[in-house]
Parts: sequence; structure tokens; C-alpha cells
Amino acid sequence: MAGLILIIDDDRDLCKVLSTFLKKKEYEVEVAQTGEDGLKILREHEFDLVLCDFRLPDMTGVETLRKIKVINPKVAVVIITGYSDVRTAVETFKYGANDYVTKPLYPDELLVTIKETIQKNKERSGQSEKSAEHVSKPIQTTDKFIKGPSPQSATVQRHIELIAPSDMSVIIEGETGTGKEFVALSIHKLSSRVDKPFIAIDCGALPKELAGSELFGHVKGSFTGAVNDKPGSFEIANGGTIFLDEIGNLSYENQIKLLRVIQERKIKRIGANKDTSIDVRILVATNEDLGKALKEGRFREDLYHRLNEFKISLLPLRDRQDDILTFANHFLKNANSSLNREVEGFSAEVINYFMKYEWYGNLRELNNVVKRSVLLTTGKTIEGDSLPHEITRPGSATENSYVNDENILKSVAGNAERQAILDALEKVNNNKSKAAAVLNIDRKTLYNKLKLYKIQE
Repeated sequence: MAGLILIIDDDRDLCKVLSTFLKKKEYEVEVAQTGEDGLKILREHEFDLVLCDFRLPDMTGVETLRKIKVINPKVAVVIITGYSDVRTAVETFKYGANDYVTKPLYPDELLVTIKETIQKNKERSGQSEKSAEHVSKPIQTTDKFIKGPSPQSATVQRHIELIAPSDMSVIIEGETGTGKEFVALSIHKLSSRVDKPFIAIDCGALPKELAGSELFGHVKGSFTGAVNDKPGSFEIANGGTIFLDEIGNLSYENQIKLLRVIQERKIKRIGANKDTSIDVRILVATNEDLGKALKEGRFREDLYHRLNEFKISLLPLRDRQDDILTFANHFLKNANSSLNREVEGFSAEVINYFMKYEWYGNLRELNNVVKRSVLLTTGKTIEGDSLPHEITRPGSATENSYVNDENILKSVAGNAERQAILDALEKVNNNKSKAAAVLNIDRKTLYNKLKLYKIQE
């Protein structure tokens, strides 16, 4: 058996086709048409991967993902989305998604994504058992850091080489998909700790109630389900480097514990009576403005200053166009290898499209586009007809009057969107300004939605 997969999608025909295809590839498959049914199945069985539609009839993609991670924090999750939703689907990586695939689904592309995702997830889960190994979860098909020719990339590389030999804590900031873990791994490889573990933890995928155990460990009997002693990630990383991705998602309680670790270089397992000394270098990453989180009281100022001994900022791909072709060629090589193809390059037309597109998902999106284009290409060169329409005809689907403001509302369809607005208004006693803030939209957009859904103003 290649693995156990759960498909959650309300399209029955798609589920049937995917199930038949994957079973032929020796996977065991379970299917659910709603988020709630999928979660019920997930509670009853252990899966290697969940293939989940971004838009479900009973809950949003983010809501489903967060509940999946509460039930099984270690299961791999691949999001199914339409290309027009890529910009918002990318946000699911903040909550523990491993990858995404876009409709229409192509069997070869999907199979490669599933195999790679399960393998990387197993490697990463293996951190808990193999403390002496270097374990990481590269963004895509390689853990090699690729240097682009842009001045911005040269600056990042210079900073990596400058800071690596020290033991200073580093904040790596940048949008989702810009390569933050690649930078962290590069720092580790150039440091004196290179022969010790590199442990990567996605704080966005850690349920609040399990984060303390995952980071700091626990002793047998300290809480329900603690049937054995368990070392935390900090103990496993002892002597090496720990990388905390999406640090802004760490609960306030665990921020306090992390601050203590930095100050005293000691950890205490949950339920333990004594401290354990550790020697770990801490690298963290964020795709949000931690300065804003400080002002809003969501992130401790003392912890921020302890972590911010050095900062590396990664610009989005659209702001460093000189790098696009370098990475595209790198991803082309990877795609040829994984799909057993021999595509040689990109047409001038495709290069022009690449340079003009916004790349909301950054390197991850570029990689997925190149991989799919290799799959669809019959000749030696990738042509424009192999690209998604959203790239060749920008404005047809990805751009609309709400695209910049409705990151939350875009992920909620029809009646669910209307209900989200009503819930927000009720939560803030019908205060429109506060409701707009809760929904992460401006007042004008909210008033347009009130009129659209005939909600009394």
C-alpha cells in the first residue's frame, strides 16, 4: 500500500475519478462530501494525506484545515483550489497546509504532488524519532538554496554569510512562499552547528493545546493522552538549530515559555519537576507584521527584542523580477525529473507573461505553474497555451473590485458569506467599523456587501 488518503470535496464525480485513479496507484482512499463528514472520518482513522477542497458547502478552507490539525497535527494536507483562488488559498499555509493543486486536476501532476508531500511530511515527522539527523521541510522538490541574480538576492546571501557563524537569533520575514525556510537552512549549513540537528516547526500547524508538548515535551501522565515521556523539539534540537515558522501564531502562554528558554537556556517538560539545560540556536520566520502584532498585544515585546538580534527581509517575487527566470529554470529542471519529461525552456511569450504576473504565491506558485506547464507541453518549449488563463489574461478572474480587501470574505461563498457578515455584526453589537475590522475589509466594502445581501444598515 502506497498510503492512506482522505479526499474531502463536494463534487461527487471528481471524488469518484480521483478515488479510482489513486486506488490504481495502490493508495487506500476514503471520501467525504462535506467538511464535517471528513472530520468524522479523520477522527476514526490515521491518514497519510488529506486532499481537501478550498470551498466546501459547510465550512471554509481555513476552518476545515484548522480543525484537521486539531484532530491530527501531523497529517499532510493538500488544498484543491481554482486558480482564481490561489491568492487566498496561499494563506492556508499559515495554518499548516503543505501544498495546493489547482483545477482542472491532472493525474500525473496530482500524483507527483501527493508522493512528494507524503515523503516530506514523513521526513519532517521523523524529527521526533531521529534527533541526530538533519531534518527539514523544503518548500518544494529540493533543499538547495538557489541564489537569484537580483540585487535583493545578493543582499540576502550576504546577510546569510554574515550572520551564519554567530549564535545570534534571527527573524526572517517575508510573504508566504518567498523561501524563508531555505534561508534558515542555509544559515544552519554555514554555521558551526552544521553537524547537529536542524529542527523545523510550523507554529501555524500546532494546535494551541498541543504546542507546549511539541516544543518542550511532556512526562508520562501529565495530561490525558500522555502515555509515555516525550522529548520536545528543543531537546531534540540540542546542540543544533531550531526554526520556528509562523512565530506570530504561537500562543501568548507559549511565548512566555519561549522567552524563558532564551533567557535561561533551560526547558521544562510539561508535568516535570526539574529543568533541562539546552544549547539551541533559534531562527524564526513570519509573514505578518510583528510590529503590528506588538501594538495589538498579540506578541510580547520582550520576546520580540530577544528574537530580533538580526533580521533578514525577503521581498516578494514580483519585486525582484531579475530572479524569476533563474527560479523558473530551476523548477523546470525539477519538473522534468519528476515527470520524466525533456522540456528545454520557455518561449519569449511565456517569459513576458512571467515578468508581468504578480506571483501572489511567490516561489511556490511559480514552481506549481512551471510543473503544470511541463505536464501540458508536447514540444520542447513551454508556450503560452500551457499557462493558466489567470496569468495570460490578468483581470479575467483574479482581479475584481474586492480582491485587495476581502481575504476573509473571498473564502466564504454565497449564504455562508452573508452569515459571516451577520455573525461579525452581532459580535460587535452592530458597530460597522468594528465589523469591517473583524472581517479584514474596509467600511466601503462592508456597505457594498450589506446592500448586496440586503442586510439592514
